[in-house]
Amino acid sequence: MEKIWLEKSYPPGVPYEIDADKYASIVDMFNKYTGVYSDKVAFINMGAEITYAELAVQSKAFAAYCQQELGLVKGDKFAIMVPNTLQYPIALFGALLAGLTVVNVNPLYTARELEHQLKDSGTKAILIIENFAHTLETIIDKTPVEHIIMTSLGDRLGFVKGAIVNTVVKYVKKMVPSFNLPDTVRFNAVLAKGQNLTFSPVAIQGDDLAFLQYTGGTTGVSKGAMLSHRNMVANLEQAKAAIKPMLEEGNELVVTALPLYHIFALTANCLTFITLGGTNLLITNPRDMPAFVKELGKYPFTAITGVNTLFNGLLNTPGFKDLDFSTLKMALGGGMAVQRPVAERWQEVTTTRLLEGYGLTECSPMVSLSPYNQASYNGTIGLPAPSTDIRIVKDDGTEAQIGEAGEMWVKGPQVMVGYYNRQEASDEILKDGWLATGDIATVDDQGFFKIVDRKKDMIIVSGFNVFPNEIEEVLMMHEGVLEAAAVGVPNEVCGEMVKIFVVRKDENLDEKSLIDHCRKNLTNYKIPKLVEFRDELPKTNVGKILRRELR
Repeated sequence: MEKIWLEKSYPPGVPYEIDADKYASIVDMFNKYTGVYSDKVAFINMGAEITYAELAVQSKAFAAYCQQELGLVKGDKFAIMVPNTLQYPIALFGALLAGLTVVNVNPLYTARELEHQLKDSGTKAILIIENFAHTLETIIDKTPVEHIIMTSLGDRLGFVKGAIVNTVVKYVKKMVPSFNLPDTVRFNAVLAKGQNLTFSPVAIQGDDLAFLQYTGGTTGVSKGAMLSHRNMVANLEQAKAAIKPMLEEGNELVVTALPLYHIFALTANCLTFITLGGTNLLITNPRDMPAFVKELGKYPFTAITGVNTLFNGLLNTPGFKDLDFSTLKMALGGGMAVQRPVAERWQEVTTTRLLEGYGLTECSPMVSLSPYNQASYNGTIGLPAPSTDIRIVKDDGTEAQIGEAGEMWVKGPQVMVGYYNRQEASDEILKDGWLATGDIATVDDQGFFKIVDRKKDMIIVSGFNVFPNEIEEVLMMHEGVLEAAAVGVPNEVCGEMVKIFVVRKDENLDEKSLIDHCRKNLTNYKIPKLVEFRDELPKTNVGKILRRELR
């Protein structure tokens, strides 16, 4: 398919192509912009802040410690297992400066999940927040980890000029479990000693690995996507190109509520906004919505990213609609489908459009984004990013026509090198330079793409394809529904039937009301046959509803 979106729909000021080699590496980019924006604030967390100049100094101290004290060399794997705190960017850029490959780890991982990731990646050293050190303690002997750096939520605050140490930390509401880990050093001690050590710059090329970014495991065992420095540079340049017409360099504050260990926030917030001289407001625990809203009230934020459930949660939190949105320029949703009721209410409350993006870990992650000049929600994932090509492939291997559904394949400089130590899995998804996403999509005659659903989530009712996203969007249109998910369950007569899981906003909501609502909006074979009310739905660490657990 020709790139019809370029001629018909690309917005003014967004280039068709980007330079994937603009910087030799993320380190090259980091060194440039920490110099250009040295006096500006780079990150804020719990009342403490760090400037670009301070970030550069502390990151080099961290890198020097990794080199001189831990003996780590270029290509070694370094895991970071902390939430959104100031320690994260210092460790991130410190590890990259030392030429290490960063392995991002969810602090809430179980021992089994943590053991798998550390062993699979061959991680030699880890930065971990002490509240979850007991998890590491149970499996440390089964992993290749040789060095442990420990931190706590208050560690970094004492190092920041003018910072007020926040004594009430809501991220962890229980006492830190006791643990006994060998060869452990504190984060503050690393920085203090590192400042007196000599940092040796490392020659880093575009094809060197920057990250082993593990997939969520929703389609099987969690696999490490090999993302090179060039992959990441390309994607941050693609993201910057798409949103720059809305923003002003050196004058942006982006709300970072999704964890930086997730590829969405890592690229869209952390890396991209560094090239804009922006400030990242790090939210450590976005699930505490009242505290989150209170924090938002302290800052004139100009941009925010999140998933549909986060935006929906904010809209349903008292006090959010009373915030000052006069400085807000951009709201970006990704990670899961943005639902029309949420997008429309967001625009009504904030007067700012909720743009929808699409990506996946294997693409660093951005593939497409709604154009910045789009007037309102249109139900699509927008247009391919600059230097990105997309094709829709039918089951018979032929290319779909306008309006026909098929699997979406992606090609561009942001596509991963492959899965770490998993050649067979890499070959299944990478096909002659194209990445088969596993998502079913269509494209219209203006070049806008729409995700219909994932192959594995499709429900087959008497031979008819039913897509959960459509049912869930209809359910969210009901004023009594807070959250909803749809799955297929076996049925002897029709193969599968639709079951829905619903979290009530109105406690008086009943099954009959929901089914009547669905009958008004869905054809008969799509109407749910089973309804289960729940207090909450299972979600990933970034808030994406896990249909597989519900199945």
